[in-house]
Amino acid sequence: MQTIINKASRVSKRDNLVLITSDLRALNDKYLEKSELEYIRNAHKEFKKFQFAFNRMNKWDFVRVMEKERSKDLRLENYRRAGACFAKELNENRLNRVTVVDLDNDPENVLAFAEGLALSNYQFIKYKKDQNVKINSLNQIDIYSGKLDLKAIDDLNIMLDGTFKCRNLVNEPVVFLNAVKFAEEMESMSKASGAKVEILNKKKIESLKMGGLLAVNKGSVDPPTFTTIEWKPEKPVNKKPYVFVGKGVVYDTGGMNIKTGDYMNNMKMDMAGGAAVVSAVYAISMAKLPVHVIALVPATDNRTDGNAYVSGDIITMHDGTRVEVINTDAEGRLILADALSYAKKFNPELVINVATLTGSAARAIGKYGIVAMQSKADREFRQLKKTGETINEKVVEFPLWKDYEDLLKSDIADIKNLGGVEAGAITAGKFLQHFTAYPFIHLDIAGTAFTEKPYHYYPSGGTGITVRLLFNFIKNKI
Repeated sequence: MQTIINKASRVSKRDNLVLITSDLRALNDKYLEKSELEYIRNAHKEFKKFQFAFNRMNKWDFVRVMEKERSKDLRLENYRRAGACFAKELNENRLNRVTVVDLDNDPENVLAFAEGLALSNYQFIKYKKDQNVKINSLNQIDIYSGKLDLKAIDDLNIMLDGTFKCRNLVNEPVVFLNAVKFAEEMESMSKASGAKVEILNKKKIESLKMGGLLAVNKGSVDPPTFTTIEWKPEKPVNKKPYVFVGKGVVYDTGGMNIKTGDYMNNMKMDMAGGAAVVSAVYAISMAKLPVHVIALVPATDNRTDGNAYVSGDIITMHDGTRVEVINTDAEGRLILADALSYAKKFNPELVINVATLTGSAARAIGKYGIVAMQSKADREFRQLKKTGETINEKVVEFPLWKDYEDLLKSDIADIKNLGGVEAGAITAGKFLQHFTAYPFIHLDIAGTAFTEKPYHYYPSGGTGITVRLLFNFIKNKI
């Protein structure tokens, strides 16, 4: 269930309130007793206390004092995290509705607070049998702020909806979400938003000679799919489309180079890139943004079977490139290469690839950012990076120097699918670049797409990373 955010026209005496300010002087006796005001000021000054709760028996009043921060990016993130801090307390007290009062009359800040609160209120409990499982009670956030724009609230609700849909897809097990079902879910989302959708079956994929996708699929009992989703408004601001390509490996065993230990535990999330790009286009089309965008999602699982592809195989890709397979656990780049080659038919303004591609990316910067590379897209990359800083989905650029091509050279084919132990995230990006001839950005979300433990406004499981990033990036094009 999504937490809905609304604009409040007034504050009722019966409302549960969250009073937000960065200036103690904004607190007054309109909402609080004089003794409470004195307590807040003393506790804040002497003990650096920032959060307060007052039980009125029939309602609750909360106060959050925010630290002042000159940097807009850090300020907005502080408000998101402050909102996240309230989710647990509101649900523990079984409150289903709360009114956030903007005492500073700064709607940008209060929207960030509501965003963090809503993001942290997400739950995935579809498979819980226990009837006593605690379902979060909070389902509505009202914002009382003088300058608040209704369009800003609508866009925020849509972006949150897309993020939650992405999280749901990532959290689904492969027993439910195989490649065919994934395509059906993408089709359902696209039709609901007014976007055009096309699903290519195995026969069509074979006719297009998508050798990478077909090779990875050889070990599966389920057929692959290739889904195209297009949002093209009547008068788009762009002449050429922005294309998002997402990795759709619904489960990754590593193939014949099978994963060992506990490295397979969360491999249902290896389609997080695919979930992100379709959810981003869903949000863009739901918001009716006047920008032409396309999502491409090749999907399959990567399993072991008597006919599975193996190290040493030579694969002929969609564009005719012959690839020597060094490791079957480097499968994501093979299915993405076909999609990147296919993307040329759209004559794109820019292609952004999103994938849980390498452990190297996760080891490089952990859960704190997205490893990124770009080719022929300096200006667009700067814009994406700035967007990421504003919403705290940070993008960190790694180089795509020509030197790395040497690590992918093959003695018997055009290119290898693995570059060795050094610079693994970069050589993966370099492999993908081989199949592009347009402005290209690659986002490796391996460290950020899934979390074992709650983290700020990310509950455990799928994070929905890059949905907010891509939505805001496109929104800024208007």
